[in-house]
Amino acid sequence: MSGWTVVRHRSPVWLIALTFVLSVPFWLAGAVAGRLSENLPVSALMACCPLLAAMLLVHRHEPRGAVKRLLKRVVDWRAISHPGWYALAITLPLGVMAASYAAMVLLGRSLPEPRISPIEVPLLFAVFLVAAACEEAGWTAYATDPLCARWSLPAAGLILGATWAVWHLVPYDQAGHGPLWTAGQCLYTVALRVVIVWLYRRSASVLAAVACHAASNVGWSLFPDHGSHYDPVVTGSVAAAVALLVMTAWLRPSSR
Repeated sequence: MSGWTVVRHRSPVWLIALTFVLSVPFWLAGAVAGRLSENLPVSALMACCPLLAAMLLVHRHEPRGAVKRLLKRVVDWRAISHPGWYALAITLPLGVMAASYAAMVLLGRSLPEPRISPIEVPLLFAVFLVAAACEEAGWTAYATDPLCARWSLPAAGLILGATWAVWHLVPYDQAGHGPLWTAGQCLYTVALRVVIVWLYRRSASVLAAVACHAASNVGWSLFPDHGSHYDPVVTGSVAAAVALLVMTAWLRPSSR
């Protein structure tokens, strides 16, 4: 089979199911062992599961060398339509965070001045880049193209986004977040996935999706002082507006 035929015949359903099954031990560990840090439960280590699920599926169902090709796509920085997409992938989620801060100021919230260490940002980005690469090996490199082949591009983004949000519910609970926080974060998660799918399809780069994912994690973890006042209800609303603009552009006949 050709490469595109293989991609079209991949099963996002199996990827999702296997990812959830592989995540169960991490959820159980999170219930017993607590947190890695103030903001991250032990169950956040489940970030490796989409990568493991994708590797198992391509090893079982695709020609020899498929696992190597999958991993190469995740780190191939040259497979991009234009280098400017990398800049957009990083600045877009950070811009959403900046707009959220501005919105909270306009709403009269009492916020500290952003305090960001020049050393801390690249260190956080490096850590989150590894975690994002593991996730995007499954969500983007494996599942996005077959979903886009079967559904419209906005629908593919919404399906993956909803799956991504549900997958995070256990870690959100184990981190001690309430229903309102979780609902806002789920809205943000779905909106971010719509944007990531758009970036990937326009840039032809899995690494652009990885960079966007990592930059988002850096943004909320620093907002505005090491995550102290991050409000996903506000940020989710801003991100949803951005995702709506993206979907509107997608639905134009010339964008299909």
